[in-house]
Amino acid sequence: MTPQSATIDESATARYSSTAASAGLGVLAGAIGYLVTYVLIVDEVREVFGEDAAEWKGVAWYFYNAHMVDVETTGSFGSFGSTSTVDFIAESGSTSATLLYVIPPLVLLGLGALLVVQWGVTDIGEGVVAGVPVTIGYAVVMGLGALVAETSSEGTVFGVDASGSVAPEFVPALVLGGILYPLVFTTGGAVLAAVFNTR
Repeated sequence: MTPQSATIDESATARYSSTAASAGLGVLAGAIGYLVTYVLIVDEVREVFGEDAAEWKGVAWYFYNAHMVDVETTGSFGSFGSTSTVDFIAESGSTSATLLYVIPPLVLLGLGALLVVQWGVTDIGEGVVAGVPVTIGYAVVMGLGALVAETSSEGTVFGVDASGSVAPEFVPALVLGGILYPLVFTTGGAVLAAVFNTR
């Protein structure tokens, strides 16, 4: 193996490792955002939903609302059905709920800055490249989370079948929450940190 090909292999391995690490940090960012949301809103979730929904799912609905993703509710009674969307944070009006809107941007900005500082990046272009792979992990968290946060019920009322479900809207959860949020905020944090590193 020539020295040149060895150098190419090493740089390819380094790029793969940094991409995988950034994607892993995207998963971590999603987990941190959810946990902070849990701490801030769990009491309200208990009051609003009681025994009607699992506590962790109720917190997840607020977490998606914090990414500007609506939660879709569907219901049917016999041949009649309806679908609507709800933003629990907007309906709440409590200070704790309103604070949730800033959690995802802050976590992602901080993560972007952390990547740049840790890797000693001083070039804005390299900062953007460092932050973008975070989107992979974050999109996985938001996509899978939207699926598992669904709750549904079925029953019969006076001999008529009735059913209902509540879940974050999947496409906005994946595109807006999972892709656009980390692209904008992680990259923004990385660029800001790269600018400060050059000083």
